[in-house]
Amino acid sequence: MTKIKLCGLSRPRDILAANQLRPEYIGFVFAPESKRYIAPKGAAELKELLDPNIQAVGVFVNETAETVARLLNRGVIDLAQLHGSEGGDYVDRLRMLTPKPIIQAFRIATVQDVLRAEASAADHILLDAGAGTGTVFDWSMLRQLRRPYFLAGGLGPENVEEAVERLHPYAVDVSSGIETDGGKDPEKMAAFVAAVRKGARA
Repeated sequence: MTKIKLCGLSRPRDILAANQLRPEYIGFVFAPESKRYIAPKGAAELKELLDPNIQAVGVFVNETAETVARLLNRGVIDLAQLHGSEGGDYVDRLRMLTPKPIIQAFRIATVQDVLRAEASAADHILLDAGAGTGTVFDWSMLRQLRRPYFLAGGLGPENVEEAVERLHPYAVDVSSGIETDGGKDPEKMAAFVAAVRKGARA
C-alpha cells in the first residue's frame, strides 16, 4: 500500500484535518525562503496536536547538520528530508548526530538523476520535478529504478491515482496540490488521500 505524505502544514487546522485522514507522514518546511516556512517553535506546538501514529518530516535546504539533528533528537520531527545540495558527506555527518531516518530529495530531469538518487546513502529517496514547482516530471525515467521511493512533483487529487496504479511508489508527497489560495484545503486533502488509497487497491 502506497504511503502518503501531506507536506507544508503550518496551522492547527491543517494538523486536525491530517489527524482525520491518517496519512503516514506530514511535513513541516524549515526552509526560510519557502512560503510554507514554519519556525521550530511553531512546529513543536503543532507536533503536540499530531496523532502519534503519524510521523512528522522536517524539510530542510542546506541547513547545518547540527540544527537538523537537534530537531530530530528533541522529537519535534521524526524524519529529516534534505532538499538542498547536501551530499554523501552531509548524510554521514547527520548519521553521527542522530539515529533518526533521512530522506534525500532529488530533482529528476534526466535518467542520470535517477541513477544518482538510486545510489544515495540516505534511508529513503524522494524524486521531484523541482522545489515546489507543482509540475510532473517524465515518469518513464523510473522504469529501471529498483529502489523504493517517495514520488513528488505536480501530484494532486486529479492525477495521483494514476501515479499509484502505474508506478507503485513507496510513498507519494503533495503540497501545492492540496492548497487553495496558498493554504491547505481540507477537501483537497481528503480527495488526495482517497485517490491514493483507491489507486493502491486497483
